[in-house]
Amino acid sequence: MEHPHPPQSEPMKNAEPGLTERQVQQIESLGAITEKGSRHSIHCLTIVGQIEGHIALPPQNKATSYEHVLPQLAAIEESPEIEGLLILLNTMGGDVEAGLAIAEIISSMKKPTISLVLGGGHSIGVPLAVAADLSFIVPSAAMTIHPVRMNGLVIGVPQTYYYFEKVQERIIRFVTRNSKISAEQYKAMMLKTGELTTDIGSLIYGEEAVSLGLIDHLGGLSDALEALHQKIDENRAAQKSAQQKQYAKKVKNPPSKKAQEIPQ
Repeated sequence: MEHPHPPQSEPMKNAEPGLTERQVQQIESLGAITEKGSRHSIHCLTIVGQIEGHIALPPQNKATSYEHVLPQLAAIEESPEIEGLLILLNTMGGDVEAGLAIAEIISSMKKPTISLVLGGGHSIGVPLAVAADLSFIVPSAAMTIHPVRMNGLVIGVPQTYYYFEKVQERIIRFVTRNSKISAEQYKAMMLKTGELTTDIGSLIYGEEAVSLGLIDHLGGLSDALEALHQKIDENRAAQKSAQQKQYAKKVKNPPSKKAQEIPQ
């Protein structure tokens, strides 16, 4: 017997309430989701665990692979359907080159971006946190600032230490360019002794990160989302104003008849 009306598609059995099958697949495969709410369409990207670089981590490790994140960010920047990016951070750090590559792309995006540090934004997670237009941190979140380290064979020559120093300078320049902390203050925290048991450096929490100027605001998810909505509204207004000015300029200075003629 035929149904009088076509049956509606059933949601996934394992789907969470309020999520479509496609959104669940996005979360499971990429750790990301695009949500079109009543105000704006926002893409949420999670950066968790260890930042995986050129060497694959063991399968039991929670990791964020840069070769997955980089094309996502490029697609978000080009997508007309996505108006803003929310980055959720809970990372222990990882590969410096991979982390800086992700951070540089985020900082160069024209679409509004907001980062929120949850749990931890350690090591190379610091540049990732400050790369967005505005950064938030929850009170209980922690951030570890320490010198660059290297696994494997290290040659005991002056050039090795010079290389470490150059890599650290890249990180310091990026962080200070995208936050309100000074280079001298950040370097002093990086080389601080007596605070970490098995390392040198500093461990700071939410309120201290904001008071130092490293993170912009103390707040949670609702605060970060509200700031992102405001940024999107400002972006829309700026685009509309630019279009109006361009249109007014065309009306005031119309092209000459000669310029309008099409050569045969």
